[in-house]
Amino acid sequence: MGKICYIMGKSASGKDSVFKELRNRFPEYKEIVLYTTRPIREGETEGVEYHFVGEERLLELEREGRVIEQRSYQTKHGIWRYFTADDGQIDLQKYNYLVIGTLESYANMRKYFGADMMVPVYVEVEDGERLCRALARERMQKEPKYTEMCRRFLADEEDFSEENLKKAGIGKKFENMKFEDCIDKIGVYLQEKM
Repeated sequence: MGKICYIMGKSASGKDSVFKELRNRFPEYKEIVLYTTRPIREGETEGVEYHFVGEERLLELEREGRVIEQRSYQTKHGIWRYFTADDGQIDLQKYNYLVIGTLESYANMRKYFGADMMVPVYVEVEDGERLCRALARERMQKEPKYTEMCRRFLADEEDFSEENLKKAGIGKKFENMKFEDCIDKIGVYLQEKM
């Protein structure tokens, strides 16, 4: 029986790097391609980064009861939705999966598949260090968006509050101050849980 390893953490906690390294260390874990209603961007490929669909396809999947979880974001181009669908790509009878996402999407996937099928990996970094990392990353952008960086930082405080983590059944946390140590601890944890 397979399980879903779900990587999550606040912005600038290093969760993307953790996800990439775990993909290298556990190549047998499958990935789940999410869906989005936003337009495809230059350099993206349908079925790789996302499945790019219109609102009508989302509504069809909802009517069929196949939308596992969904998030909506108001943008200057309108509402963009991101979601996971039960479209046949998830076969827990045969495979383990590696996923990265938000606490909200984790909670909804946990509700859909059951707590025993989910292995949460919450990556954390001390807030001061996280803010330094976020600022350094933003300074590297062609057009830094400091206001958005601050908004995300503050929103994460609420989204990943201790109360919300507890409600989602997240007790174990992995501190990402020394990347290799963090990855090694997660690797051991996954070998025990998956």
